[in-house]
Parts: sequence; structure tokens; C-alpha cells
Amino acid sequence: MKSSEHWRQRARSAEEVVSVIPSSARVFVHGAAATPTPLLDALSARSDLDDVTLYHLHLAGPCAFVDRPTPGVMSHSLFTGPALRRPVDEGRAEFIPVFLSDIPALFTSGCIPLDVALLQLSPPDAHGNCTLGTSVDAAKAAADTARIVLAEINERMPRTHGHSVVPFDRVTAFVHTSRPLHATPAGEPSETEQRIGELVAGLVDDGATLQMGIGAIPDAVLSRLGNKHDLSVHTEMFSDGLIPLIQNGVVTNRRKVVHPGRTVTSFVTGSQVLYDFVHDNQLIEFHPCDRTNDTALIRKNPKVCAINAAVEIDLTGQVCADSIGHRIYSGIGGQMDFVRGAALSVGGKPIIAMPSTASSGRVSRIVSHLKAGAGVVTTRGHVHYVVTEYGVVNLHGLSLRRRAEALISIAHPDVRGELRRETNALRHWTL
Repeated sequence: MKSSEHWRQRARSAEEVVSVIPSSARVFVHGAAATPTPLLDALSARSDLDDVTLYHLHLAGPCAFVDRPTPGVMSHSLFTGPALRRPVDEGRAEFIPVFLSDIPALFTSGCIPLDVALLQLSPPDAHGNCTLGTSVDAAKAAADTARIVLAEINERMPRTHGHSVVPFDRVTAFVHTSRPLHATPAGEPSETEQRIGELVAGLVDDGATLQMGIGAIPDAVLSRLGNKHDLSVHTEMFSDGLIPLIQNGVVTNRRKVVHPGRTVTSFVTGSQVLYDFVHDNQLIEFHPCDRTNDTALIRKNPKVCAINAAVEIDLTGQVCADSIGHRIYSGIGGQMDFVRGAALSVGGKPIIAMPSTASSGRVSRIVSHLKAGAGVVTTRGHVHYVVTEYGVVNLHGLSLRRRAEALISIAHPDVRGELRRETNALRHWTL
């Protein structure tokens, strides 16, 4: 179907659209701001399904299939968001640990053969092309390989540039909506987060290529980069905090090697201001996460500053970022993709930034040993910079003893003595 407004006449109800899904189907669900909530709601209302598996990254908004468990439907998270943490912990859902860069190949290789892709798309243009809007990530591979593509075509989904096109002719059935996308409100950084942001910003040189996530610390970093020059962005995601740097000419993307002149991302999540900003913006390119997170491409850009978070880090430098002990909190995501890419970039700086404590100061994030069941996302062989509100250390090239000394120096003062005692007992040292 080419230039025509008659496509709307083919819309069906959400219930009719998901009626196409058969039992035993393997279904990809679009994530983050692009979560197709009307289709998930309709799917969860079905009582005739058996052995349906949902594959998805972080889902935004209400998840009816979790809130009122749907018999015959099981979630497999490739990155676990808040809605799925308890179900995974209780055994009502599954978690698949995998690098973000490897997820598209799970579908394209047939390792996970998809029967259905549930997507949220922008309306077709005059050429009959929709886009994946705010989340290309693994959705492009799902759209290309699933036998059946079911969509929510949302009038308010931004039309995005890059490798985000899904031909309207590829869509088997769709529901037509005009609703706000799921927003992620920005919180006000605490004094601790502001201090961490200041320290991390001090590591960013002019001409650096940025990768950052979402949250108070990335926002605190971005708010302190206004005096930098010719920054570039090649990231897996970004949020509202980047917009002023682009608008004020701090981010120019001039010095990039991969996609020069363009801000490159895999998905965005934030406010309506962000969604308006990326709509039809030819200077923002969305690419699948096997491209944005390809270490071989990341390393080609100069001075890559990869800014990532951690749940805890032990005194040898092992970084746990996906779990709290045995409890899955998020996922591997793209941390290792960018930590390694930044380390291999000329002048690059892989950075792990976190408050020194959690649980209102009751728990140290710097520990003598990780909790039982904790997942090591970034190994001690890959870790470089670690930042807390108490300072910056670079562990690269340091012995175990020197690493312990460095990390204790940026732990909360109240736990430094205990960390020394525990480490001395474990290692037979005298710190």
C-alpha cells in the first residue's frame, strides 16, 4: 500500500488482532516506550492459550499478563524491568542472561524462532513505510524474522530515522490508536548523585564519544558537560538529559568515525519532550542493538566514555549489575559491550559510577566479596574506572592488593575499617 489514507480502514480491535496468535507460539514483544499495551491487555484476556512464550526486553506501563497471570502464557525476559522482577523471583517468569548485542542473532539465527512479533509502529508514510519509533533495539530483527507481525499503529509514535523501517505490507493485522507513549519521569539527583556526576564529568574530554544510560547519575553527568566541545554520541539509549547538549552545540558528532554527524542510539525513553525531539529528526539515527553495541564499531570512535552503573563491586573489581544476590534485578544489557569497546577506543574510558551505599546508607556497594548468587556482568579483567561520591580510581593494571586499597579509598568511611579487616582475613594481607 503506497500513498493513501485508506490504511486506517483496515484497523481491527485489539482483541481481533491478538486472536491470530495460536497456542505454542513464540512471541516477541516490543519494549520500553514502544510497549504495545493495548495488544498485551487483549492477549492477557484470552483464556484459550497454551504454551505461549513471550520474549521481551524491559516493558513499560502496566503488564496485564503479570498483574492477572494469564494461564498458558510465560514471560522470558532478556532484560528484566520492574514489572517482571517479582514474577522472575517467584518462578512465574523466566530470565535469559545475554549481551544486548547478541539478542538480534537469537532471532535471525533461528536459535529462538519467532512465530509472532507484537510491535508498536508509527503510521505508514506516503511510501507505505512505518517505523519502529522509539525502540529499534531487537525489534528490527523480530520484525524481519517473525512469521506474523501484529501491531499497534499509534498516531503519536515518533517517526524515526536510521534502520527503523517496517513496511506496512509486512503487518498482518493492527489496532489503530492515538495515545501518549509511556513516559519515564526524571528524578531530581540527590546530593550524592550530583557529586558523582561532577566527578564523572571531569573524566570526559573534549571530542569524547558518549555512551550513557538513564537515571539520576547520567542526568547529573550530562548537566555538567556544558563547557565541553565537540562531543559525540554513540549509545544504546538516551533520555531527556542529552537534548540541551545537542541544542546548544556541545554535541556535534563531528569527530566520530562511525556515523559522523549523527547521534546514534538503539532506543530512547523519557518524556514527551524527548519523543517530540526525535520525531522526524534526521540527525538522530536509530539502529539495531547488534550495531550500536558492536564492540568492533564502538572502538573505532575516539575517546569513548562509557558510563554504566553497578549494584555492587567486590574488592577485586568484579562488577555485579544485574542481580541482588540470587534475585534478578535487570539484566546484562549492554554494559560489557561498551566497557570493552571503550577500553579499546583510543583515549577511551570505561566508567562504573555508583553511590558508595544502598538502602539509605545501610549497605555498602563496595564489598569484600559479592553476595551468593550475584551475577558478574563486568569481570575484574575488564573494569577500569570506578567512581563513587568519595572519588575516582582506575583499577586497570593494578594488583589485587592495590585494587583493594583503591576501592576501599572510595568506599563510605564508615565501612573502610571493616573492609580492610575482611580483606586481610581473606587474602592474608595487611592493608
